[in-house]
Parts: sequence; C-alpha cells; structure tokens
Amino acid sequence: MSSASSSGPSSGPFSGNAPTPVPQPARILVIAGSDSSGGAGIQADIKTITMLGGYAMTAITAVTAQNTLGVSQVLSLSPGMVAAQIDACLSDIGADAIKIGMLGSAEIAQVVADCVENTGIPVVFDPVMVATSGAVLADSDTIAAFDRLMAAATLTTPNVAELAALGGFAGMQRRGAIYLAKGGDAGGPQVEDRLVRPGLADITWRAARIETRHTHGTGCTLSSAIATGLGQGMTLEDAILAARKFVRAALRFAPGFGAGSGPLGHQAVTG
Repeated sequence: MSSASSSGPSSGPFSGNAPTPVPQPARILVIAGSDSSGGAGIQADIKTITMLGGYAMTAITAVTAQNTLGVSQVLSLSPGMVAAQIDACLSDIGADAIKIGMLGSAEIAQVVADCVENTGIPVVFDPVMVATSGAVLADSDTIAAFDRLMAAATLTTPNVAELAALGGFAGMQRRGAIYLAKGGDAGGPQVEDRLVRPGLADITWRAARIETRHTHGTGCTLSSAIATGLGQGMTLEDAILAARKFVRAALRFAPGFGAGSGPLGHQAVTG
C-alpha cells in the first residue's frame, strides 16, 4: 500500500522548506496608549505597521477601557515604566522611526521627550487630546509639555480641535513646527490635509470625503503609516501620500463593528 502524499504547497513560509529571503522590515517604535476595543491606539498602530511591512514595537503609556461609544476609564503607567519600555527597545533592536500618540500625563510627556530628543531617529507626533468619541485624553499641563515633543518631531499631526488647542496656525508658526493640519474632522464634501513647513510652500492634499461612521483610530493609523514610510526611507511628502491612501482604503474596508464610531479595516488593505 502506498503512503499518502501531502497535498500542501511545496514552497512558501508554511511548506517546511527554507522561506524566500525578504528584506529586513523597518523597525517602528510606537509610544502610545492601549485601546481595549482594538480600533485605535497601540492596537491600530500595530495593525498599520504590520500591514505596511514594518516591525512594530511598543511602549505603552496608558491602558484605556473603551469601545466605539467612548472611553470609560484611563489608567496611566508610571513615567519610569514608559521610559524603561522605550530604552528596552532602542538599546537592543533599535528603531528606524518613532510614532508618539496618547501620553496620559505631563510627566510622561516630559520623560518621552527626554528619551527621543537627539536620537536622530525620525519622529511622528500625533498630539492626541480628544478621542473620536469626544473623550478628553490630555489635560492642560500635558498639552503644555507637548512643545518639547513638537520641537523634536519630524512631523506633528494635529486634527482640527488639536490644532486649535495648540494655538492654531499662529501658535504652530511661533513654535517653528513642521506639521500636517488634518481635515478629516472638518465639515464639507472634501477632506483637506495641509503640510506646513517653515520657510517652504505649503503642500495640500484634497480628496472626496468617505461618508462613514467608522472612523475610530484614523489619526493613529495615519501617523503610524507616515512613521512606517519614513522608517522605510520615504521622503516626508511621499510618506504622507502613501499614508493617506492607506487610511482611505482602511475606511472603505471598515468591518462595521460597534454601535458608535467603528474601527477601520486595516486587515483588508493589501496594496
């Protein structure tokens, strides 16, 4: 009696044969809070970086209890623990880019600034203050501590409300910050994102608005996608362009979960 032969693939990552060599992925360190529902925060960051071919590492700043309807509890980690996570990643694996999101306290913001200043690593800072649900995630002292992070950042990515809290265009001009003024939460049939760089002409991207309630984690996704692009060696403009395309695709593939502002469909974006 002949023995049964395997009907599985003769090559590939699950065949038992040596896998085809692939380029080493860009190492992206995310410093941000955890979203229990998986739509935003660290969870959205990891999904984005992975789908774009990067290697995600994390330094968690806070744990939140939240879902598509809102944030019910926030527990910040100690500044020392946040710093220890950052050091553990940078001292061993290293990073090609850093994304900073929700920080949770002014003390954590200052510690993160201590860790990322003068590293020479591209930094994308998403100054998270208000969640899509409307929950406030940064107090006035934390916002004041953002100045050091904006000075260290390659790019800061405020939405409409965050830009206003930072003093608007005049406030950002005084800081000399390079930033992407996001227009996703503004009204109108088009979404406009504007890249502002001191001494250079602004660059504006416009696209038709995708009408959907499933927008939870768009800011986290965009900033992580930009960081991944920078880590992969893209120019800032190309990284923003690629990130916008990724977010728009993820919006279209939203799985429809939850009764409120639902998550994006990161897992379905393949190109």
